[in-house]
Amino acid sequence: MPETATAQDAAPARSRPPRRALALGAAALALALSLVAGLTTGAPTVWGLLPIALYAVLALTGLDLVLVTGVALLSAVLVALPSPAQAGDVLGTSVTDPVTVIGLIIVLGSAAGEVLLRTGVADTLVRAVMRIAEGRGTTVLMYGMMAACMVLVAGLGTLAGALAIAAPLLVPVAARAGFTRSATAATMFLGGCAGLALAPFAGSNIAIMNTADTGYLTYVAVGAGPLAVLSLLLAAVVVPWVQRRSAAQGDHYRPEEVTEERRAEPTPREAARTRRATWTFVAALAATVCYATATKADTTFPLIALPLLIVVTAAAAGLSPRRAAAAVLTGARRMVPMLLLFWMLAALFGFIDLLHPYDVVLDRFGPGLRDMSPVPFALAVAALGWVGVPGATAAQVILIGEVFGPLGDQLGITPAAWVVILLWASKADTYGPLPNANMVGAMGMARADRLPYLLGTGWALLVPACALYAVLLILIL
Repeated sequence: MPETATAQDAAPARSRPPRRALALGAAALALALSLVAGLTTGAPTVWGLLPIALYAVLALTGLDLVLVTGVALLSAVLVALPSPAQAGDVLGTSVTDPVTVIGLIIVLGSAAGEVLLRTGVADTLVRAVMRIAEGRGTTVLMYGMMAACMVLVAGLGTLAGALAIAAPLLVPVAARAGFTRSATAATMFLGGCAGLALAPFAGSNIAIMNTADTGYLTYVAVGAGPLAVLSLLLAAVVVPWVQRRSAAQGDHYRPEEVTEERRAEPTPREAARTRRATWTFVAALAATVCYATATKADTTFPLIALPLLIVVTAAAAGLSPRRAAAAVLTGARRMVPMLLLFWMLAALFGFIDLLHPYDVVLDRFGPGLRDMSPVPFALAVAALGWVGVPGATAAQVILIGEVFGPLGDQLGITPAAWVVILLWASKADTYGPLPNANMVGAMGMARADRLPYLLGTGWALLVPACALYAVLLILIL
């Protein structure tokens, strides 16, 4: 939905072109430096790290990530100066690289999410949870709202899209129960973020499991599970605190917002199909996750599981092949740029491998690095979550794994420890220390406008979660 620019937006908007021009100018200088390095040095060379540094710096400037990845890839090519045969081999191999596969999984996940929308499964999941919780007191209702957001986000694998579906159903219920706007936003934020951490086929979570070389069971046991449990426990304190403070400031919903949006009543036949599709999706999702866990399937398993979920859900809902294909194409089309990004990212790492920069680092600093304790190393890498790649947590995970993986292997970092490191490095900035898109998105869905309460909610989880994961790393290592 297009938004109208306000006067408050004018100053930031005026500052963007100079910042973009400055970033592009810096990129041009870095590319020139890359060419000089390529002409004057040969592999192995530490100059192979220049494209990664360029990627990280440009990503933090807010440039489009596809453009950033393309510039970093060009930098790697200029430093490596490969022969046509080498370049063709790297570009061809990157098509089937695990990094590119993650991009394809993101595309399929978006397609599956669109099918859940078209079939009404997403809407039904929220209504089913709320029917159980409504009328049983504010605490049960709060956990019901969290559960609805958690289930929907975990099923769709996306936070913003899932909350956009849940909000029209949850806001009237919360308003009738006396929840303030800020308390509703905090509830949706905590539940949705916990669901995103648990989502079995979310791109960032697949990237964590792929980089850590572990399965979903380990990922949940040491990574996502503790975060979800901590979110549920702290909600009992944080949400009532937000409720009391914001209620004292008159942060209540207006009477007209208490009424749920009117929707066309489905026919009995349509309702039956939607219920059947919902149960089919839930059963199929549970079966695929259990199978992947029991067989320790690798991270390419979603390439089978997601199409299966699409087919069985669409069939159970009675979608015609044409309508199902249209839904799949609509969802997939939105994520095609991400597929291109991940293919270029795979190629970037392929060209960097030709330069063997890590061999130089380990040769020069290896003896001292091997004496380093793994715990400080793990905590330092996990802290990189506060300097993330905006809008692409999966790419951030892959980047951290590529840069620090060889050194971590030297220090004996275990797969379980990598799960903790990568999960916190990619998700910590969701909770703070600064405002972010996820906080603002939850506020918008809940029609709230008091950011300090969401920021306080994030910090209330961020601080104990940091302590929890630090203890887990100490125990694991």
